[in-house]
Amino acid sequence: MKVALITFHSLLEEGGVKRHIFALKEEFEKKKVETKIIAPRRKFTEDYGKDVILLGTSFKLNIGGGISDLVFNFNHFAIEKVLKKEKFDILHFHNASFPSFFQILLSPYTFKTLNILTFHSDVSRSNFLKIFFPLFLNFCNLRLDGLIAVSQVALSFFEDFKKPKILIPNGVNLKEFSPKGEKFKNFLDQKINLLFVGRIEERKGLIYLLKAFQILKRKYNNLRLIVVGEGPERRNCEDFVKSKNLRDVVFLGELKEENLFKIYRTADIFCAPSIFGESFGLVILEAMASGLPVVAFANEGYRSWLKGKKGEEFLVPPKDYVLLAKKIEILIKNPEKRKELSLWGQKEAKKYSWEKIAQKTLQFYQTCQKLKRKKIKKEEI
Repeated sequence: MKVALITFHSLLEEGGVKRHIFALKEEFEKKKVETKIIAPRRKFTEDYGKDVILLGTSFKLNIGGGISDLVFNFNHFAIEKVLKKEKFDILHFHNASFPSFFQILLSPYTFKTLNILTFHSDVSRSNFLKIFFPLFLNFCNLRLDGLIAVSQVALSFFEDFKKPKILIPNGVNLKEFSPKGEKFKNFLDQKINLLFVGRIEERKGLIYLLKAFQILKRKYNNLRLIVVGEGPERRNCEDFVKSKNLRDVVFLGELKEENLFKIYRTADIFCAPSIFGESFGLVILEAMASGLPVVAFANEGYRSWLKGKKGEEFLVPPKDYVLLAKKIEILIKNPEKRKELSLWGQKEAKKYSWEKIAQKTLQFYQTCQKLKRKKIKKEEI
């Protein structure tokens, strides 16, 4: 079996889809499944090695309060060349971009492959996408053999999808995201460390966390807010910090691999103030695996995932930074509550190991393959 994991998000940008496909590739290869990643190029200097094929051109697009990609395959013969050479059995798309998703699936070679889509997004806030979604769904019914959604929110957009569909959530590497391991010693100074990790864009809501931190800082001098990530709203957030003379707010930029794992271990409380557009919340899962209690805004994705679970207690209506501050304060004042949520989160995160997620994905491939073969046999008769 040979699988292509296809993303339309530039690999220059950190994000949940990127982490998802690289983790899936690693697990697939442990199970002796030959796997390559296909991604668009944004810069001529990009090179990720022989297992990453750069196909198409990505244009950075700010839409609906977030960053996305518009991907074109200007040379359609490049698609044919790659598919002919690689001879993939399965094309596994992760999200879709116009027009590249359609260009690839209209190639004659894709009529021989098993075509699967994993949908990671919440498109409910985008009027533009909602207008064209019925056309997209019709195309998916024609050209896909199966659909995976990472959350109930993502799955809800595909009620009219006629082929097999399943909810398989994001996963987490339990060895990397763990309370055990090295920490950043310069932040271990008796201050309580609040942590934000994510792209600094409107929908991630960092400005509301800063306003909550401003409230808390009036009462608690031993607080620090660590911000990990880059994005178009970073300058505005830094200007807010300066204008309010807020101390102990540290912008670290993007952190990768071991440094990212270390900063999770260094923190005491994780804050996820996304106001909309979250389908699942990979950063929350990583924080839980790292032993952190989580306070978050109750956007649709976080709310549906944590409904009925212990973590639901610390969800706050989006944009309500006053209540966000109050929930964080409960954890500041109550170390035992922090420990209780920490132990629950670690236990909950074990359900989402990449080994389990990869196995469920491979089983879904098999289900879809069997149904496709039956359909082909019927058509031959």
